[in-house]
Amino acid sequence: MNDMKEEKVQIGEFEELVLLVTAILHEDAYGVRVMDEIGAQTGRKVNISGVHTALDRLEKKGYLSSYMGGATAERGGRSKRYFKVTNLGVQVLEINRRVRNTLYDQIPKVLLETR
Repeated sequence: MNDMKEEKVQIGEFEELVLLVTAILHEDAYGVRVMDEIGAQTGRKVNISGVHTALDRLEKKGYLSSYMGGATAERGGRSKRYFKVTNLGVQVLEINRRVRNTLYDQIPKVLLETR
């Protein structure tokens, strides 16, 4: 596995959320399912076009790969496009988690205890 440098990671907050949810859904990650899971996990309303845009950007960056599932009658003969997190995408998630944890650990305890 090729190690990424933390300064090379270019991912926005929403893209990170989409990447995390895609990882959670693992083999069942497609646009509408990702959108629904973001809502269920965060209470945040997102639209499908925003999710598709993020999925496409993440795939172009190499953090996701996609494949077409089989067509079904319930979808009018259309297939679903499924997404999988790549090894590079896992590295990005690990780097972002490490950076956030490092920052969080530097917050003075007194500040966290007053809440």
